[in-house]
Amino acid sequence: MKPNEERVMIEEPRLARLIFADTRFGWVWLPLRLYLGWAWFEAGWHKFVDPKWMGTGEALLEYWKRGLKMTPKPAIAFDWYRSFIEFLVSAEAHTWFAKIIIFGELAVALGLILGAFVGLAAFFGGLMNWSFTMAGSASTNGLLFAISTWLVLAWRNAGWIAMRHDAVKRRTL
Repeated sequence: MKPNEERVMIEEPRLARLIFADTRFGWVWLPLRLYLGWAWFEAGWHKFVDPKWMGTGEALLEYWKRGLKMTPKPAIAFDWYRSFIEFLVSAEAHTWFAKIIIFGELAVALGLILGAFVGLAAFFGGLMNWSFTMAGSASTNGLLFAISTWLVLAWRNAGWIAMRHDAVKRRTL
């Protein structure tokens, strides 16, 4: 920025500021955050205790191969993503990639349930939902992706449990 150049600040609408930044709205985001966190915990824990996921990663390989089947119609709609999954299969990436998925799901769950780094946790959860959808698994991924995007927007207050700033100030005085 040049010394004489004026900085332009764009104000967000009052309603957006209220919903996505006011700590009183932490209660609104709490059920969604806990629901999404619990969904990620269940998915990650299921894989963690399954030797086909945690041990060999064979379950992930089977998932990828199901998505690559072309009959009756292809589950993976985009050729570039199909090529990416084919590369992972041929590189035998399932052996280590399964563990990244498992610990990624558990980390997202922990962040959402504890309310720590909610925006980051929701972003990476949404990225996984998008990836699963792209690989041919519709399931609940669309709904979970939508909730993730809302929590990313509410990153400033979604980790709060609706405590007002003035109440916090009074307690510290």
